[in-house]
Amino acid sequence: MATAADHKLTLPEVLEWLEADGILAAAQAKMLRQLAQGGAFAGKHPLEVVVGRGWTDAREPARPLTLEALSRWLAARVDLPYYTIDPLKVDVARTTSVMPYAYAARYGALPVEVGKTEITVATSEPFVRAWESELEHVQKKKFRRVFMNPVDLQRYQVEFYSISKSVFGAGRDQGASPSGRMQSLEQLLELGRSGQLDANDQHVVSIVDWLLQYAFDQRASDIHLEPRREHANMRFRIDGVMQNVYELPAAVYAPVLSRLKILGRMDIAEKRRPQDGRLKTRTPAGDEVELRLSTMPTAFGEKLVMRIFDPVVLLKNFRELGFDNEDEAAWRELVEHPHGIVLVTGPTGSGKTTTLYSTLRQIARPEVNVCTVEDPIELVEPAFNQMQVHAGIGLDFASGVRTLLRQDPDVIMIGEIRDSETANMAVQAALTGHLVLSTLHTNDAPSAVTRLLELGVPAYLIQSTVRGVIAQRLVRTLCPHCKVPADTDAVAWEALVAPFKAPVPPKVQAPVGCLECRNTGFLGRVGLYEMMAMTPPLRETVLSGTDAGALRRAAWKDGLKPLRIRGAHKVAEGVTTIAEVLRAAPPGED
Repeated sequence: MATAADHKLTLPEVLEWLEADGILAAAQAKMLRQLAQGGAFAGKHPLEVVVGRGWTDAREPARPLTLEALSRWLAARVDLPYYTIDPLKVDVARTTSVMPYAYAARYGALPVEVGKTEITVATSEPFVRAWESELEHVQKKKFRRVFMNPVDLQRYQVEFYSISKSVFGAGRDQGASPSGRMQSLEQLLELGRSGQLDANDQHVVSIVDWLLQYAFDQRASDIHLEPRREHANMRFRIDGVMQNVYELPAAVYAPVLSRLKILGRMDIAEKRRPQDGRLKTRTPAGDEVELRLSTMPTAFGEKLVMRIFDPVVLLKNFRELGFDNEDEAAWRELVEHPHGIVLVTGPTGSGKTTTLYSTLRQIARPEVNVCTVEDPIELVEPAFNQMQVHAGIGLDFASGVRTLLRQDPDVIMIGEIRDSETANMAVQAALTGHLVLSTLHTNDAPSAVTRLLELGVPAYLIQSTVRGVIAQRLVRTLCPHCKVPADTDAVAWEALVAPFKAPVPPKVQAPVGCLECRNTGFLGRVGLYEMMAMTPPLRETVLSGTDAGALRRAAWKDGLKPLRIRGAHKVAEGVTTIAEVLRAAPPGED
């Protein structure tokens, strides 16, 4: 363990340790010492300086010296536990109350956990301990120090204290009565109606801006604001999994909700009926992002869900969506045909919209007229002619398709086939020489044919118009930065591939958790696709009027690879895990 008096880390001492441990060559350390004498690195943490050179580990030239690697090394050098922060699990209100921001910034510290008898404080300055005795006297608790990489520490210092200040300010300025007591939700709503609360107050604006930017940074696909009796839950859906983020005081939630409804061009006075809205903003990187807003009245107020649509998804090719060579070739053959019906199936959140939009974007050439009827329009795309369903004025999917047929379309996309009228209009469009793309909510590809039969479409029309069906799911992909090899669980593998047989791979990859993946072990998602082209044998099976099970067995015999078999391939390739595939496509769905 390195020991020293109370002081901030210096570049020379860090270079001395790196050189002694063989991580840096003597010439590299000497060069940095010379540069440091001229003040080139003033204000920078020593680890940031070393990382900025882009060097590799002298012991293993193939391994770059990343901030993560050097931070772990330094933590071990100074005998402190290394801490990887998960911002979604930090109780911001409690941790920021331990010490003020100026104090935390001065000493390079950040409280990250507050227990009954102990407070965990992350630091990037292991030899600065003057604050410890002072705060132990104030807090009446012991302090446990952990080491955290300096870039993350500085970032979350600003982020956590900013949101804490905004929430506290909004609650104090807008939710307090003249007597100093916090107003109830009903009183706040009454104040709002009388104009005494301003949704454009700077504190409220700060909270909303933080909320949106934080969601983008965390790769959230949905933001949920859920009112409860005493507070409102803020939750994100990240890689398909819901995560708790923060608890807004009830006094703050009302103006925050009003602010978001104003941005989404919604009626802030209407709280009894569901509403829909849209807003556009920018990510921290400057990219434009569109959000779809939806409110719902609940027992404790309005619940708001914001779905985030990234226009970048339209630019993804089929390979980036998760198609392999075989899938891509089969899909292109289906969607590049001039007429017929192509269906995408799967539950809500399985990526059907992304697949359809990416496909339409690639076939929407200047000589092709692409028209859509959607409920709602998910993404506004200039290359399409998009129509919104309005049930209140009688504009449903069926009447929308009927209108599109008079608009000289080449390709028609129907948001969803929900009823027999829409199904029959899709069939008529296909019979009159149009390519029709749509979605159905079924568990697998063969079940789409059964659903059309249930909707009243005759078997002879299905076999003559439906060109193919693709069922899909999304599974989380292992973080490439921290995944590790692991032995394969043969029992779990057999459960995954049943009723088929597949050789057990000797090794698979397992999640660990690191800074890049927010300590979840997973980073991003990829699609699993079950592709069923309507071949002559399958058309004969449809005409014979057999049940769904018989059609499914016929499709397997014809070469259909079920979702879990597709998932098994991804597991064997080290892309995801057996548990993740079983979560997305549990047994019984094939």
